[in-house]
Formats: sequence, C-alpha cells, structure tokens
Amino acid sequence: MIEVRGLTKRYHEVRAVDSLDFTVRRGEVTGFLGPNGAGKSTTMRMILGLDAPTSGTATIDGRPAAAHPAPLRAVGALLDAGALLPSRSARHHLLALAAGNGIPRRRVQEVLDVVGLGSAARRAAGTYSLGMKQRLGIAAALLGDPPVLVLDEPLNGLDPEGIVWMRRLLRGLAAEGRAVMVSSHLMNEVERTVDHLVVIGRGRLIADTSMAAFIAAHSSPREVVVRSPRAEVFASRLAAEGAAVRRGDDAQSLVVTGLTAPVVGALAAARGIELHELAPRRPSLEHAFMELTQDSAEYAATAGTGADKETF
Repeated sequence: MIEVRGLTKRYHEVRAVDSLDFTVRRGEVTGFLGPNGAGKSTTMRMILGLDAPTSGTATIDGRPAAAHPAPLRAVGALLDAGALLPSRSARHHLLALAAGNGIPRRRVQEVLDVVGLGSAARRAAGTYSLGMKQRLGIAAALLGDPPVLVLDEPLNGLDPEGIVWMRRLLRGLAAEGRAVMVSSHLMNEVERTVDHLVVIGRGRLIADTSMAAFIAAHSSPREVVVRSPRAEVFASRLAAEGAAVRRGDDAQSLVVTGLTAPVVGALAAARGIELHELAPRRPSLEHAFMELTQDSAEYAATAGTGADKETF
C-alpha cells in the first residue's frame, strides 16, 4: 500500500506539489491523472524516494521507499523506459538489477518471458523499439516480485496487441493483491483498466474516488447524436421542444442535450424526418476529466481556427 500524507514539494516560490493526501490500496489499479505540469512525475519521484519532499510523507507499506533494504522487492517502478545503457543486453540489464537486490538469477528469465522479450534478451537494448523498451521497463519493475508497482505512462510505444497485453497484466497484478499505481494520458485505456482515480491539478488533489463515481459526478448532461439529411430543419423542431442543439462533425450531424434518444426518435417519426443515426453518447472518463480539469491546465492551446462550432 502507498500512503501519501501532506506531501509538498517547493521549487523556490513554486509549489509543484501542494499538501497531497491519498492512498493506493492493494487489490486495486489506481489511476493517477492530471494535466501536463500538474505535479504527477514529481509526486511519483517522491513516493519512490528519488526526490525529497519539502514537507509531508510518502510511505510504501509503512516505510519510506529508501528504508526498504531491498527496494525492488518492495516496489517496482517504471518512470523512464529509456533509462538504460544502450550497449547492454536486456538480460544483462536485468541481471545487474537482480544482483543489487539479492534477487535470484532465474527470476530474470521469468520476467523476460512474462513481457515477451525472451527471444530478444541477448540483443543490445539500444536497438529496441520504444515498445520493446517499455516491455523491458515492465520486466525490471516486476523483477523483485513486489507488492507495489508505480508505472508512469506504461502504454507509450505499445502496439494494439501490446496495449491489450498491458491491460490484462495490470488487472492480473491487482487481482493477485498488489497495489498498482498507473499514470497515463490514454483515457480510454485508463477507463477500461482502473478501479480508483486520484486526480491532481496544479499540484493539488482535486478528486479521489472510484471510476464510476468520478464519471457520474463530472460528466456533462447526457447527449444524443443525430444524423439526418434534414438536420437544420430538425434542429429547429428539437429546439422548440426545449432541447439544446449544436452542430456535430458535419452538416448532417447534430448533438442534442435535454431530450432522450427515444423522445428524439419519436419527434423525427412524427415529423417524417429521415434519420441516418440516433445514438446516446455515453459519459466517458475523457469527457469527465476535461470537465473537471479545464481550469487546472498549466498549458492550454487554442484550436487555431478562430471559429467555434455553430450552435442552433
């Protein structure tokens, strides 16, 4: 279990992390989310003992990471998949880590097989693709069979097969009773994988809740997507019924708020309006995250077109 209490990190006058309190529990995959510049990497580095906090504590199973006599047996981490000697083979990279933590040599081959690098283990790691380096980083994190894992953007560089593999791996590790903390910007995968969410913005905690509760609490009102060759005419009819209507991705597409899909369909039928699509838009983690963090983004870009979508 990871426990963070009052964790703060200052750089001169800047509070990169500001009095964070949260827990990463065993048996769960906890998503650690926030916009760029929110303080996620700094927080994870303090949890792992790589940076010293200005104040507060971060403990792993009751101790600071540095207080564990064999750190890789207490916590496995992936912060930077490229942090390795490019001339060293994957096997020798893991053997060096094992030797420094009292881990049996046989464990190296076990984790290489788990991540699918058994046949490439004697190649220089510098020749690996980004996805292969990610797999090697995961192998290093699993090497000590730790009860706690901290993984920063573990899906970077993985192909579709690799993403499915990673999803199953994370769920399997949690099912074994481990505490798994994952930071990622791939919201669709986070939604499919994570049990609990910790969200920060500008260094401060802004959500600590279950996935379902987060989406329910921070999603916009339910929307219905409609496509029709008579979209403009139908938009006027929907607006007359009290719906909020805006144009979708093209001239035949509408996004409707305030009416359910069955009501929209019944109105179309009553007016003899041909529909090519009628679908409720399910609330998603991505929409909920954007809704919650829109005022917490450190770096916000504009669309660049100078035009907003038309509202009827």
